[in-house]
Amino acid sequence: MAAHQQKKPSEERKHRSTQNDTQTSQVQWGRAWEVDWFSLASILFLLMFAPLIVYYFVMACDQYQCSLTDPLIDLLTGNRRLSDIWDKTPMLTYRAVGSYTLWVSFQVFLYVFIPDFCHKFLPGYVGGVQEGAVTPAGVVNKYEINGLQAWIITHVLWFANAYYFHCFSPTIIFDNWIPLLWCANILGYAVSTFAMIKGYFFPTNARDCKFTGNFFYDYMMGIEFNPRIGKWFDFKLFFNGRPGIVAWTLINLSYAAKQQELYGQVTNSMILLNVLQGIYVLDYFWNEAWYLKTIDICHDHFGWYLGWGDCVWLPYLYTLQGLYLVYHPVQLCTANAIGILTLGLVGYYIFRMTNHQKDLFRRTDGNCKIWGKKPEYIECSYMAADGAKYYSKLLTSGFWGWARHFNYTGDLMGSLAYCLTCGFEHILPYFYIVYMTILLTHRCVRDEHRCFSKYGKDWKRYTAAVPYRLIPHIF
Repeated sequence: MAAHQQKKPSEERKHRSTQNDTQTSQVQWGRAWEVDWFSLASILFLLMFAPLIVYYFVMACDQYQCSLTDPLIDLLTGNRRLSDIWDKTPMLTYRAVGSYTLWVSFQVFLYVFIPDFCHKFLPGYVGGVQEGAVTPAGVVNKYEINGLQAWIITHVLWFANAYYFHCFSPTIIFDNWIPLLWCANILGYAVSTFAMIKGYFFPTNARDCKFTGNFFYDYMMGIEFNPRIGKWFDFKLFFNGRPGIVAWTLINLSYAAKQQELYGQVTNSMILLNVLQGIYVLDYFWNEAWYLKTIDICHDHFGWYLGWGDCVWLPYLYTLQGLYLVYHPVQLCTANAIGILTLGLVGYYIFRMTNHQKDLFRRTDGNCKIWGKKPEYIECSYMAADGAKYYSKLLTSGFWGWARHFNYTGDLMGSLAYCLTCGFEHILPYFYIVYMTILLTHRCVRDEHRCFSKYGKDWKRYTAAVPYRLIPHIF
């Protein structure tokens, strides 16, 4: 969905007493109000098993050379007991706690106390203070966009240490990977629990809180829409981007350093993975201001889903390919390397250009050209909790005329390229493409459900104009 949101002048604002199709649906867009049995069952499953899934994958690499089936076979045949596996699992260490605490604290410092300066000398980069989208309660939050700056400072210090200061080994992340997992879990649960307590007793904006009455649903999906401490520390923006995504490229660099230490060389598959995922991470931070208009910021509330997910799920399962390549180094032939690189770059191009078209359309209020022509769009409106009527334009030109979420299609192409760098000996590296397919398909459904609740009959007109979700003429 591509939408340009603007608030008309006061004489055009209509309040809740106005009868139109968006009036009754207004209070429904955003996170769900009611919980059905299927949603509750799914949430209970994730709360119980998502941490175990992460542990299982990391343990399988640490003890079983990344085989997903051997641990189960050992347990089923009686060769090993759960206690045997647990006894061989590295525990929490003071070194890991100190390193992780320093890491998170440093990212908080960069986020809160160092105003962005990159936008002052990087042409085309949008940083500094930016406005987010209108919340269901009609609030427009301001954000300090400085993620690219934080990424640059962090990586400059990383390479300075690796080549000059030698305060710690570049393999430090890999060497403490499981002890750091326990630290990440502690932070993930702590911030999720704090966010729920805050939502009940001292929310940042009470009108943007949602209570279903179901403890587990509210804990996982969140109560507060934009929990904050002070003026600038926004939980969603910080935990979505920092510390997990800043760490992503450092984790891959640590994997590459471990390959060099173990085998005397870094394979072309590891280099290729670092390049492709590095492009993805840099794209995120270069376009962090654009991220303020995405589903995570515009619709999701902050709960365990984002808090624990960003602390644990993202850094541990999004980097499985690099972890696998430490245990199973793969040297790709030239043709395969070129093919994977091409797939990844084409996927990135589609992902970036699709998002660029939406951003250009939004910034210019449709006064632009897409593929050399004036863009086509559908005008729609919706109501906020403050009774004001807002207007949007949904783009139906360019890639957005091919499919309603064609940026996700490019994202999936890139995800497949990451997995292909690992060859075909084990299925573990392919968890990522399976997960991303499920995640993005589910996100399509969630996003469209919210858009229908938000826009009503205008959304029906949009889906009639763009009938496909991900793949033109197929799905």
